[in-house]
Amino acid sequence: MAGMSATSPPSPPRWPSRWWAQASARDFAAAQTNGLAAETVALLPVAAIEQHGPHLPLSVDATLAQGVLDAALALLPPELPLLCLPPQNIGLSMEHTAYAGTLTLEPATLIALWSEIGACVARAGVRKLLLFNGHGGQVSAMDIVARELRVKHRLLVYSTSWFGLAGDAANQQFCAHEHRFGIHGGEVETSMMLHLAPDTVDMAQARNFASTSEDRSKKYALLGNGRCAKMGWAIQDYNPAGAVGNAAAATAERGQAMVEASARGLVQLLQEIHALPASTLVDEAKPY
Repeated sequence: MAGMSATSPPSPPRWPSRWWAQASARDFAAAQTNGLAAETVALLPVAAIEQHGPHLPLSVDATLAQGVLDAALALLPPELPLLCLPPQNIGLSMEHTAYAGTLTLEPATLIALWSEIGACVARAGVRKLLLFNGHGGQVSAMDIVARELRVKHRLLVYSTSWFGLAGDAANQQFCAHEHRFGIHGGEVETSMMLHLAPDTVDMAQARNFASTSEDRSKKYALLGNGRCAKMGWAIQDYNPAGAVGNAAAATAERGQAMVEASARGLVQLLQEIHALPASTLVDEAKPY
């Protein structure tokens, strides 16, 4: 009609930032009312402060997880509602306690801590949570926490680690031998640190830290095949230097490619979790 001005549809509600701690209680109350909380994915970064051999700092796992997350946030579509919780950078690192400086929680403490954070997420009205991990030694703890939060708080919880998100192209920069045996402070982690925090890397101390698991792979058909049995290990069982893998071969260029590929994988994962319907969780079991 003449004389009437067109009005734009109201913008969808958004959080003030991507970081949980920067929102206010008023923001959360509004999000519960307008539906934003139910649409939001919460992300809990979990990592570790532990020794990584003579050439790397204790902060490796935390630095790599944060570096991948930062790269992902730069790529994430602005319309996807994501809140990153405060990073939990002291994790489960009992296998590294023979080396000075390592910080660790007991398994029960770690599980209780992450579970209680998840309970707070649920109380805020957020229904989806991603545990985003930078330390291989606590993958099993994430499984326990994810199930507990689903059963007790009806949270839809997924867990992932940056090293599972890079994809084939990035992983193929490193040989299959390194992927299998270079599990700690080796070529991959050292390359990523050369990209993210080069001033903290002492390449004069880097070398090819061979793993005793290579010897077992040659001698034992089942114990050494990397699939049929898993040893409860401390890192010195693999190499007394506290690192395993060819750190001397690391390059910043390949580290950058791994960070960027992992970030793209994280963005895709967050998009898929956001799109996942609430009906994924089924409350009522049917009788047989």
